[in-house]
Amino acid sequence: MHDFSLYFELGWQHICDWQGYDHILFVAVLCGSYLLTDWRKVLILVTAFTVGHSITLALSALNVISVNTSLIEFLIPVTIIITAFINIVKKKRSPGTLRITYVLALFFGLIHGLGFSNYLKSLLGKSSNITAQLLAFNLGLEFGQVLIVLCILIVSFILLNILKIQRREWTLFLSSAIFGIAFIMCIERFALIHFR
Repeated sequence: MHDFSLYFELGWQHICDWQGYDHILFVAVLCGSYLLTDWRKVLILVTAFTVGHSITLALSALNVISVNTSLIEFLIPVTIIITAFINIVKKKRSPGTLRITYVLALFFGLIHGLGFSNYLKSLLGKSSNITAQLLAFNLGLEFGQVLIVLCILIVSFILLNILKIQRREWTLFLSSAIFGIAFIMCIERFALIHFR
């Protein structure tokens, strides 16, 4: 039980850590164009992302797949740029664009899971039975992710309902700012890719 709470705490602290803010940026831009009243859609979206990163987190932590760390670190801000760009160019939501967003969230979750796995592997060391730690860490990541989503939705609620900012203006501002940050991250990380 002690191990479970330890890895749970490490999971949520890892995703909420401002030093590794790329995952925070992705979750923020993923749900930043939604409202509190859209909580069902956001739940499906976050679940799709969760399923994706749970798969690759488990496969990588169990040494089923091996990844080029520098390439994954480059691809994470690419997922942020694509998500931000979609928010910027889409005028209104249709069932078709929602389905595409869910599929992208699932696919991008696969990439982010590989990024999480490097940190988890360093924590696990030579442990042979890692199922409980893997589950606890993943649940911790989800808890941290939900905290980020709640913060973004509450900020959106305040800006739109109290300060009366237009929804489209908020979406454009948030997505453009995150797009710019992620673009700089891409440039910095591209130079560090080591192809095998």
